[in-house]
Amino acid sequence: MSVLTRQILHLCSRCHSPVITSVNFIHEIDRKGGYNHRVERPVSERLKEGYEIFKKDIKVFGEEMKDKWREDRMLIANHNDYEYFWKFDGAKTLEPWVVTSDRDNLEGFSKAEMALSKNNKALFHGYLSQRLPKDGILTSTGYANMRSPLKTRSFQRQEPYDWSMFTHLILRVRGDGRPYQLCILMHRYFDVQWFDMYNFTLFTRGGPYWQIAKIPFSKFFLSHKGRILDEQRKIDLDNVRNFGLTLADNVEGPFQLEVDYIGLINDESHVEEFAYEMYRHEFITL
Repeated sequence: MSVLTRQILHLCSRCHSPVITSVNFIHEIDRKGGYNHRVERPVSERLKEGYEIFKKDIKVFGEEMKDKWREDRMLIANHNDYEYFWKFDGAKTLEPWVVTSDRDNLEGFSKAEMALSKNNKALFHGYLSQRLPKDGILTSTGYANMRSPLKTRSFQRQEPYDWSMFTHLILRVRGDGRPYQLCILMHRYFDVQWFDMYNFTLFTRGGPYWQIAKIPFSKFFLSHKGRILDEQRKIDLDNVRNFGLTLADNVEGPFQLEVDYIGLINDESHVEEFAYEMYRHEFITL
C-alpha cells in the first residue's frame, strides 16, 4: 500500500469516523466519534415536530406491513442484472446526500458542495486547502466528502442496505484527474466495529469525457478509522450502512466530480471472493 493511499485513508476517515483521542474507555460512546453538532431547542418545538413525524410515519408503517405480506422473497439477480441505486437527474435526488469538509469540523479551510451541473447531474465540487489551523494539534488536513443517506423505515428505524445479490459497484462519472476514495461504511452492532469501512481508490481521467468504472466488491479492503487492518475479511454486502466519495489527495486547489449514477451489477463470470490475503490468528490455550 503506497504512502499516498495511507495518507488519503487517514484523512478520509475523519469524514466518516474521526479518531477518538481519549484513552479513558476501551469502547466507543458515540457513532459519530464525538462530532455531534447538536443545537438545543425548546421542548415545545420538539414535541410539535415529533407529533407531525408520528402522523406521517404511522401511515408509512401501515404500508410497510402491507408490503411485508406482498413481497416476493425469492428475488434473485441473474447475470448482468443491474440496478441504479442512486440516479442523479434533478434537485430532489441531491437533497438526501450529506456533504462535509474539514471546515465543517473546524479542522481546516476546505470548501465543498453538491449542486446540479449544466447536464442536470450531481456536481461535487469545491476547493481543497492544505492550510493547517493554528491549534497546535492537527498535523495534516484537507478533505471533502459526499455521503449517501441512511436507509430508514418508519419512525426513523435504521436498517442496512442489502447488496448481496450483486458483485460489482458501477459508477458513471466525469472527474478532474484526481483520485477519489470510495468508502463503504458497514452496519455493525458492537461499538468496537462501528467504524469498519471498506475502501477502494477511483482514479479519474479528467477531461471532457465520461468514464464508467466497474469495480468488484472483492477489491475493497477493510480499514478502521483510517488504518488498514492486518486481518482482512471479505465484505458482507448485506450489512452496508452508507456509501461515500472522499477527496484527500494532499493537493491544494479546486476540484470537481460530476456523477451521473451509482449502481450495482451482478457479473456471474467474476469468481474472485476476496483479492487480499486473509491472516488467521490462532488462539493459544494453556
